[in-house]
Amino acid sequence: MTTTHTPGAGPEPRAASPRVVIADDQELVRTGFRMILTARGIDVVGVAADGVEAVSEVRRLRPDVVLLDIRMPRLDGLEAARQILAEAPECRVIMLTTFDLDQYVYAALAAGASGFLLKDVTPEHLANAVRLVDTGDALLSPSITRRLVERCAAGSAARGGPTPVPHPDLDALTPREREVLTLMGHGLSNAELAREFTLSEATVKTHVARIFAKLSLRDRAQAVVLAYETGLVTPGTG
Repeated sequence: MTTTHTPGAGPEPRAASPRVVIADDQELVRTGFRMILTARGIDVVGVAADGVEAVSEVRRLRPDVVLLDIRMPRLDGLEAARQILAEAPECRVIMLTTFDLDQYVYAALAAGASGFLLKDVTPEHLANAVRLVDTGDALLSPSITRRLVERCAAGSAARGGPTPVPHPDLDALTPREREVLTLMGHGLSNAELAREFTLSEATVKTHVARIFAKLSLRDRAQAVVLAYETGLVTPGTG
């Protein structure tokens, strides 16, 4: 999967290396990921074999980033992510999947995950992904996030999913911010938004930062989900 870094769309990177907890029911995965990250200067402060342990370790250690396997015993990664982010909203969650376009992608994004990694990820991609989400960015590029959410949202609509309900804070957005959020939902990058509105990228970054603040969004992935859930973007529109 492609990663993207959108400077200015989130908090500045921390000076220190991110502190990480790895949760996976396969010991080889936990050990391998720990060795990869440690060798690249990233501090793995804890590991967990299931979702219950993951929630406990995050509560105890307060890491910056958590790698969560979606399928784990006792408590799956989705529910673990919800509990972790409810207690530690500043934490970033990366979901680990075995297959691309996992059926739980939309639910994980809605739960607050900042992105996804396949378990056969390369060592460099793994380390870069952890550093990326630690800055407040989404791990997936806007276009990939859009395709993933659109695919899942289309499936939900086909099954008679719920009618979109406006977000109570959408009224706090200016007309331009609402336009920016809608086009973010379509997967446009900051550079593309700047061209669309004939603005500088610095101005676009300011709009994006204000949208995140007003709607209490962590990153671009959450912005895309919100755009779909509120009906600003509908599956199939381009």
